Amino acid sequence: MKAATVHALIIAFFTATAASAADDTPTSPPPAPKDPQLESARAAVAKQDWAAAQQVLREALARDAGNADYHNLFAYSMRKGANPALDLVFRHYNEALRIDPKHRGAHEYIGEAYLMQGNLPKAKEHLAQLDRLCFFGCEEYSKLKKAIAEHEQQQAKK
Repeated sequence: MKAATVHALIIAFFTATAASAADDTPTSPPPAPKDPQLESARAAVAKQDWAAAQQVLREALARDAGNADYHNLFAYSMRKGANPALDLVFRHYNEALRIDPKHRGAHEYIGEAYLMQGNLPKAKEHLAQLDRLCFFGCEEYSKLKKAIAEHEQQQAKK
């Protein structure tokens, strides 16, 4: 066989193999199913309707107490609402983190809750956790870092 023919056969083989592999590969992953309770709670949060968000999440937690997102958003809606019971807020953030220790939202929000109590060292602990979780940075890290900086500036003025 001539070298040109062998070369053409090799190119044809690899082209056919690549085309076959491309046909077997899905173009995109299937979309994750929507969680109607989370969607409803997030809609209430977007409207700052803390009581409605809490009600939806209370019912969701009654059905699935092992959902870190439910605990996190429930604690968030309580913290943002009028007269937050911080002991309950911390209990739900900590439960979210027990279920999912890498839950970035829970780390951000519990850090903000610690700032509400004036507990800067604990807020910084969660910032450090986010720094480890967000290798290339993430929104949760940036927001908590900004909240800590603002808290420190306010404390410096006192």
